[in-house]
Amino acid sequence: MKPATGRKGPPRLVARFVAISWRDLAVSFGPLVLLVVVAIWAAVRLIQPAPPSTLTITTGPVGSTFWNAAQKYKTILARNRIMVNVLASEGSLQNLKRLSDPQANVDVGFVQGGVAPGAVNKNLMSLGSVAYVPLAIFYHGPPVMWLSELKGQRLAVGAEGSGTRELALALLKANGIVPGAATKLLPLSGDAAADALISGKVDAAFLAGDSAQPAVMGKLYRTPNVRFYDFTQAEAYTRRFPYLTQLKMPMGSFDLGKNLPSASIGIVAPTAELVARDSLHPALSDLLIEAAREVHGGASIMQRAGEFPAPIAHDFPLSDDAARYYKSGKSFLYRTLPFWVASLADRLLVIVVPLVVLLVPALRVVPGLYAWRVKSRIYRWYGSLIAIERSALSEHSPAERASLIERLDAIEESVNGLKMPLAYADQFYVLREHIGFVRRRLTQSREGQRDEAEDADDGRPDDESREQDARGPAAASGGEVAPLSARGEANDTHQTHEAAELGATPGPAADPANPGGSAAKPY
Repeated sequence: MKPATGRKGPPRLVARFVAISWRDLAVSFGPLVLLVVVAIWAAVRLIQPAPPSTLTITTGPVGSTFWNAAQKYKTILARNRIMVNVLASEGSLQNLKRLSDPQANVDVGFVQGGVAPGAVNKNLMSLGSVAYVPLAIFYHGPPVMWLSELKGQRLAVGAEGSGTRELALALLKANGIVPGAATKLLPLSGDAAADALISGKVDAAFLAGDSAQPAVMGKLYRTPNVRFYDFTQAEAYTRRFPYLTQLKMPMGSFDLGKNLPSASIGIVAPTAELVARDSLHPALSDLLIEAAREVHGGASIMQRAGEFPAPIAHDFPLSDDAARYYKSGKSFLYRTLPFWVASLADRLLVIVVPLVVLLVPALRVVPGLYAWRVKSRIYRWYGSLIAIERSALSEHSPAERASLIERLDAIEESVNGLKMPLAYADQFYVLREHIGFVRRRLTQSREGQRDEAEDADDGRPDDESREQDARGPAAASGGEVAPLSARGEANDTHQTHEAAELGATPGPAADPANPGGSAAKPY
């Protein structure tokens, strides 16, 4: 009869081996996927939308310098499939009002420096200055050294809403001349102001922008009894009004042959800025500055080639995009790719770069997390196995032993039902070997206790039984020892003793001293 092994029956191996545990893989990738989703959501919230295909710019009167410049902008931006709507206006003040009005559909406009009120709209930003707006003052009569000497005269200071008028009023106010006093301030500008000065209807004319073109100034300079005012206090004006720049009308600017003027003349000039709303797309900002460089970058009497556009801002802060463009130019993508392709790639980078930064370290963690999850299904049983083994080594009753075996059977059944990746099959079988090892400990413990119980029932201790077995047949027959000459007989006697231990009766040939074949008793 086979000894009991402590098992209810042979275990049936039902463990499933798969190439990959998709459940563990999904759980391992779960935090990473969640992190990626959050990163994409944040990037989408922060990313700039695609640049609009239309742009509205407010300029000046039809035919003015800035209106003509805007028409050139329109042609340049059309190369990149950007449609530009050009709006005519009365001048810088109206342009500023349109830009400040959220209801006005205007994106960018030309604004002369110094016309903005003290409380500047924080939603507006400058893309830089694009040109000087020189102020030229012509007058009748004897030479004038200071503007205060024009008090009480008739002055053409520019049309209402124009930058020329705002600048003229600011300079006159600094010299004690204000509207409503004895001095008459007439809203004449351009050719109308020049003609009024020539005909004697006004005593002085303030010309700026389109009115102060070299042809118009040359015409007035040649007119008898008309003088060009020289800003001898130009440096003081530029200190008092930071948006002004001190310039010089070079000698011979009007006529080189006749050397007109015969000496350089000091003048002051604000700059015209390209002002935009802060919602302007960065890609359009680059295109506008690039167009301004093409339109305004040439040389003239008052500026050198490449002097404009320039990062010069007075009333409005220079935008970050414009500052970046002036410092390093267009980005690599916009230099190498078509505009719309570069715009798409630029927006995708905002998503791709954070994802790469997150994925590279995360993908290194995922394999370890996956391995930990698979191994944890194996390692979790070792605590129970160790507890059962410790119980097996201590004193316990048969009922306790049966309980331990039941617990071990439950562990083995659970282990046999695991779903394991093939890469971890070796650890699975190691666990099963350890379960078998603990089972053998329990079985040996039970067999040892059974043997002790049987020895107690026989009424003799194990030491006495082992001593009796060690004596052999000689001790059983009275303690006589065969002499060395009778080795054959002793050998036969030994064989007979072995046969007796095995419970068999030797045949007649087993004892040569008994030819009759009668059986000989060993004891």
